[in-house]
Amino acid sequence: MLQRHLRAVCAATAAAGALLVAGLSGSASAHPWASPAPPTAAETLRTAAAPPGLLAALQRDLGLDRRQADRRLANEAEAGATAGRLRAAVGGHFAGAWVSGALSDTLTVATTDPADVPAIRARGADAVVVDHTLAALDAAKARLDRAAARHATTATPVWYVDVTANSLVVQAERPDAARSLLAAAGVDASLTRIVQATEHPRPLYDLRGGDAYYIGTGSRCSIGFPVTRGTQQGFATAGHCGRAGSTTSGSNRVAQGTFQASVFPGNDMAWVATNANWTATPYVNGSSAQVAGSTQATVGSSVCRSGSTTGWHCGTVQQLNSSVTYQEGTVSGVTRTSVCAEPGDSGGSFISGSQAQGVTSGGSGNCTSGGTTYFQPVNPILQSYGLTLKTTGSGPGDPGDPGDPGGTWSAGTVYQAGDTVTYGGATYRCLQSHQAQPGWEPPNTPALWQRV
Repeated sequence: MLQRHLRAVCAATAAAGALLVAGLSGSASAHPWASPAPPTAAETLRTAAAPPGLLAALQRDLGLDRRQADRRLANEAEAGATAGRLRAAVGGHFAGAWVSGALSDTLTVATTDPADVPAIRARGADAVVVDHTLAALDAAKARLDRAAARHATTATPVWYVDVTANSLVVQAERPDAARSLLAAAGVDASLTRIVQATEHPRPLYDLRGGDAYYIGTGSRCSIGFPVTRGTQQGFATAGHCGRAGSTTSGSNRVAQGTFQASVFPGNDMAWVATNANWTATPYVNGSSAQVAGSTQATVGSSVCRSGSTTGWHCGTVQQLNSSVTYQEGTVSGVTRTSVCAEPGDSGGSFISGSQAQGVTSGGSGNCTSGGTTYFQPVNPILQSYGLTLKTTGSGPGDPGDPGDPGGTWSAGTVYQAGDTVTYGGATYRCLQSHQAQPGWEPPNTPALWQRV
């Protein structure tokens, strides 16, 4: 039977707020959308302390000391909330957001309307005016995704929306191959940038991850994140690890469970229902790493991966909503990172601070010379299969019993930035993509919800 690790949860202290760089949390302004700053994201989320293994990898891979690692994580939590508020404020002009600096102490928000600049700066963020909205770039990428289903893309294996460059980037061995795919998709050349590269991502088969598991009598993969579906316990992992009906055994070779659903290519997602001998916990790799939620990290944020082959390794989020072509076909909607990985790490956990991000899909390079790794975001897995992420304790507000205020908000639901709900007679807009947790009711989490 899987043994639980019952290390106590350490709530983030109020001092975390003091680590935030001045101005990032915003300030009051006469502009209608720049209301007085709510509690900081770091204070509001009150996530569990980052695990020692993750912090050690963050320090090693990003060249930080312990205090700097803590500060970077706090800044990134705050930047995500601020970016969400500004996205709602600028509306259709929004063109993306990212953090930069060794401590993620600079948040930049892009817009296509120069009139938005004063309000962005009033929130403590840098503003940049660009030509294309994020919606336009995402729409162009969607056209490219559809075209890839009808055309061979092995010579153009990677494409993604690069918000820092305000363009749809296509990586290709030969520029003519990229131009051919773009023409087939009917994508305006002004939206794109072609980058010649020799990267050939591959699924990371035969792996351990958070914890190793075996598929049938053959390959080995890694548990991504423990989940529940009603009373059924199990875990999310990569779709390329197994098909629906495939049986699994644990790292101890004891019978474990069965794949309930799996998608690959297209996406790279799956979930396994386990038998009564296995218990879902909010831990990564059976250590003190505790998962408190699934709030999506901003471009530029630090992100760490746990894998049994190479242990903890960290890097940064480079692009969201990327597409990558493996030998088996194209996978879309994955996140591109600078984290290294090797065979034996597939299916394992990507986490930013204490927030689950996704499961390892594939990549290129290795952890000696460096590389690029892609992960399947966890929120679409939870949403597609009706799963609930196993997390630590109650939510950030620790409000006690909220009673039954009525409304459309519901714990366990995956909300995307821009979604609206009602709660207690008021309407709220989602600022950051996440799965709602008990205790994370909209009035208690201004880092995730804005009253409208």
